[in-house]
Amino acid sequence: MENVIQHVEALVYASEYGIGVPEIQQVLEAVLGDRIDEQLILDALEDIKDRYLNNNHILELKSINNGYQFLTKPQYYNTINQLQAHRAKKKLSQAALETLAIIAYRQPITKLEIEQIRGVNCDYSVQRLLEKELIKIVGKADTLGKPILYGTSDLFMDHFGIDSTADLPKLKEIVQEGDNAIGEISE
Repeated sequence: MENVIQHVEALVYASEYGIGVPEIQQVLEAVLGDRIDEQLILDALEDIKDRYLNNNHILELKSINNGYQFLTKPQYYNTINQLQAHRAKKKLSQAALETLAIIAYRQPITKLEIEQIRGVNCDYSVQRLLEKELIKIVGKADTLGKPILYGTSDLFMDHFGIDSTADLPKLKEIVQEGDNAIGEISE
């Protein structure tokens, strides 16, 4: 069991994004040459999670989007946030953020539909989001010309710490009624 725990921990640590139990199982079976029970992997993950609860560790094992990954504990968020602030080149522009929000809430969606909502060309924003792997091509529409359909990627889910798009805030939670009114409200 201890050997399996170390292998599982190494896989989670080395994985660029979250790694799921089926993938862990496949890799371990290939490396160890034995059938590995899914419950053994789940027990190993639980053991690792318990060990990282200790205050001596800055990381914790989290399950996000059906995968496991090491994340910094909440008390270090401000420190990490400062580092992120210094990496401005990785920041998304306002146009890219708007495009990403439209895709997240309306997926699958074509570039033309995004442009109709935003009112401007979005070629550059869509290209940047694809490069950053926050969105992906999810198919082609059944309309004239078969335009490409875009949707959010697993990296999007990991980045925002959600399991599915159902976890996105509801639009009515973001914009309160009356927030978009022009002028004064009379009685």
